[in-house]
Amino acid sequence: MTRDDKADPDDGFVEVIAREVEADPGNLALREDFVTLLLEREPERAATELAAFEAHGGDPGRVRLLRARLMATRLRASNPPPTEAVPAPADEDHQEGAVSASLWDAERPKVTLGDVAGLAEVKQHLNTAFLAPLRNPELAAAFGQKPGGSLLMYGPPGCGKTFIARAIAGDLGASFLHVTLADLLSKWIGESEKAIQSVFRHARAATPCVIFFDEFDALGGRRTSGGGGSHAMRMLVTQLLEELDGMAGTNDGVYFLAATNRPWDIDSALRRPGRIDKTVLVLPPDAVARAAIVQGALAGKPAADVDAVAVAAATEGFSGADLSHLTTTVLQKAMIESMNRNELVPVTTDALLAAVGDIVPSTTSWFDQVAPVLEYGVDDGTFDQLRAYRVKRGMR
Repeated sequence: MTRDDKADPDDGFVEVIAREVEADPGNLALREDFVTLLLEREPERAATELAAFEAHGGDPGRVRLLRARLMATRLRASNPPPTEAVPAPADEDHQEGAVSASLWDAERPKVTLGDVAGLAEVKQHLNTAFLAPLRNPELAAAFGQKPGGSLLMYGPPGCGKTFIARAIAGDLGASFLHVTLADLLSKWIGESEKAIQSVFRHARAATPCVIFFDEFDALGGRRTSGGGGSHAMRMLVTQLLEELDGMAGTNDGVYFLAATNRPWDIDSALRRPGRIDKTVLVLPPDAVARAAIVQGALAGKPAADVDAVAVAAATEGFSGADLSHLTTTVLQKAMIESMNRNELVPVTTDALLAAVGDIVPSTTSWFDQVAPVLEYGVDDGTFDQLRAYRVKRGMR
């Protein structure tokens, strides 16, 4: 039977992800995952989404890589193999072994929370709510706490949730498995659930191990009634629930971290006690962190004694991604001017400050988006930190 001879169970799920991208157009990680998902299915649609990813400020290196993969897909389409038959995945153990070898190679992060500049409030909350008992296992055991745990990080996009997840793994001396939507999706019924099982199995074999699920709202979104996409979502969430329930038993030494920009879209069953019952708000970088980000971005580049503190003071509300965009833009302008003059023109503080006015912080739209959720939504305490932050900043 050919692939065209039967309905593709994943068609509806693709549209679910398309709606997520439409709802959060500035979410570059989700856009990149969506392009990856479309490459083998709908290359022309992938080309359109790739152009949108680049237009929204996607990393140039990732754009080049995705463009090369798109070209390879088109070449394969123009030179198909001799036979049109596409068998379903054969031997289950062989298929699973292939997935495991290519996706779930755990790394050992060298960064720790000590490498995260600023964000004192975030780090304090992380320590109080999550890390302290893990760093004191004997004391925790006296109170009946087992090694392991789960945490949901939420906040505006581009504020370093992935970096913090790696730093937590580094603090714990744990292995690190980074899981994205593209890693789990499959055209074949049941394969996505098997991929989730594989993630947890590998984590248990590599304890202590941190599993980090990025863009978690796309994977753990609310299970609603409806078409095929909703059915696929229900199956994914159900499998996640089964694996997370192992936190009290077979998952000793497994730490589950998830990050999202849309915590209000997470299925409530995943947030029950014993599952992902701890949360931390990852705020836009404070002045100390912003200065460190600017200094890091300009390190080794032609820069004339840039006053990073002054730039940090002028970029309140900027995310780490916004600051990266700022420095990249000014570096590019300095490079062009250097070429025109035929001499090196360094980046200056004035050039950076002038460019700040042309950039609208990406966090602004997120805070606008979350406002009605805080006012009209049901809050189980998840947004306590966010409410306090908004009051402190004088936000309505």
